[in-house]
Amino acid sequence: MDMIAEMQRNEITEYEVYRKIAKREKDPENQKVLLRIAEEEKRHHDIWARYTGGNAKPKRFKVWFFPFLARLLGLTFAVKLMELGESSAVQAYTKLAETVPEAKNIVDDEERHEAELLRLLNEQRLDYVGSIVLGLNDALVELTGALAGLTFAFRNGSMIAAAGLITGIAASFSMAASEYLSNQSEGNHEKALTSAVYTGIAYIVTVTLLILPFFIFSNSYVSLGVTLLVAALIILGFTFYISVAKELPFRRRFLEMISLSFGVAAISFALAALVRTVFGIDA
Repeated sequence: MDMIAEMQRNEITEYEVYRKIAKREKDPENQKVLLRIAEEEKRHHDIWARYTGGNAKPKRFKVWFFPFLARLLGLTFAVKLMELGESSAVQAYTKLAETVPEAKNIVDDEERHEAELLRLLNEQRLDYVGSIVLGLNDALVELTGALAGLTFAFRNGSMIAAAGLITGIAASFSMAASEYLSNQSEGNHEKALTSAVYTGIAYIVTVTLLILPFFIFSNSYVSLGVTLLVAALIILGFTFYISVAKELPFRRRFLEMISLSFGVAAISFALAALVRTVFGIDA
């Protein structure tokens, strides 16, 4: 009975979540499907109510969190993240179907939900995810390497931050222009400008986050350590986002990105040490 009560609460929670997300969805077709799924979740709750003898209260945090996540990171990410939790629910329903006949129908509904959601979700930000990856990944690789080299070469936080900022802003415009020209040459005239904007914004945001520690901490080596931590967190967060939204493997992509960024940083640091030694620089 405890399992049924928990499932009943999950169903009413998902009913509230889908209903709230649907209210803010601008695409009428997306809204229609979300509302239909919400009503099915409510129907599932009512089925379990016949066994528990009463209505369940939704989990208020989830009812607030997932609609908030949909506004912040997009409908696709929020819904697919919630659907990840439903896979365990489907397994529980399958076991329960041996003793509760209605559970089999609910399993079928949940599996259909996933298929419908995959068809309906279409967001601009995911159409341009390649441009975001380009800007973010290039900024991570280039700036972590540059900041590591500058740290050993100058050991002056203000000088490192200024040099990194100039390099980062110039590189962001260069990357945006390259993305624009690349799309134009491939005949993607309508997407060219938007792709360039996504690339440039991703680059500048990443640059800002990586350079910020050099404005905060007086010790340049501490600043570099915090920068590398920030880089790792950016890679972790973005890789998780892409793995959920685009259903791509997380571990391999994360290790690939972090190895590139930190590998370039290590090479740059060693190169700066070599330059200081060869030219006798004492900054």
